[in-house]
Amino acid sequence: MTLEEVLVQKHTRCTGKALEEALLSAKASDCLTVGVYESAKVMNLDPDSVSFCVLAMDEEFECDVALQIHFTLIQSFCFDNDISIVRVSDVQRLADVVGDKAEQHEDAHCVLITNPADGSWEDPALEKLHLFCEECRGLNDWVPEITLPKR
Repeated sequence: MTLEEVLVQKHTRCTGKALEEALLSAKASDCLTVGVYESAKVMNLDPDSVSFCVLAMDEEFECDVALQIHFTLIQSFCFDNDISIVRVSDVQRLADVVGDKAEQHEDAHCVLITNPADGSWEDPALEKLHLFCEECRGLNDWVPEITLPKR
């Protein structure tokens, strides 16, 4: 393994951990929107409240044309409104992070982190993710993929 591969692997692991921390913090602050349709509603009604977007796709849904169309529209919206966006490849792992025992989320294909109405919530993990996305856009990787750490 080359030094570059080791650094990329370490950076990816740190970014995955930062994503998990940001999602858990947003969940605790009631700043999460889960689901493709729910996310589209929030983006339409209050686009300024959206801070970060996570799209999740796995092999089971790769051929779902409707979901692909929604992803394209969500990505376009995020690009037009300067919202950081990433992809994860494990929908179930994302659902485990954003769900809870009483309410497991079936549609965790899109998750938004929103800003609270009072603007008081700040998260260092979310700042790391914004910087990561900015670096990736500089390398023409507009929707970077992040791997969430396994539990």
